[in-house]
Amino acid sequence: MAKVGDMTMKSVKIVRILLPVLVFAGLAGCSIEPWVKPYERDRLADPIMALDSDPVSTSYIQHVYEAREGARGGEGAAGGGCGCN
Repeated sequence: MAKVGDMTMKSVKIVRILLPVLVFAGLAGCSIEPWVKPYERDRLADPIMALDSDPVSTSYIQHVYEAREGARGGEGAAGGGCGCN
């Protein structure tokens, strides 16, 4: 049966090996030029690309929240008004 100290040493060895590999893999992505051309970026702005499951509902709830709180600009929304539409 392995001792607790042995398990910690094994995990330290794994971290020492894995951490530099992950750092270098992350930095390798910085050197690649973007594959998306400027004229193709409108497709990425499509609402279907959002991480939200229901973007219309979230947009409405966010609009009501901003109108009630009187807070504008903190959420990235544009426009103004009282929110009574």
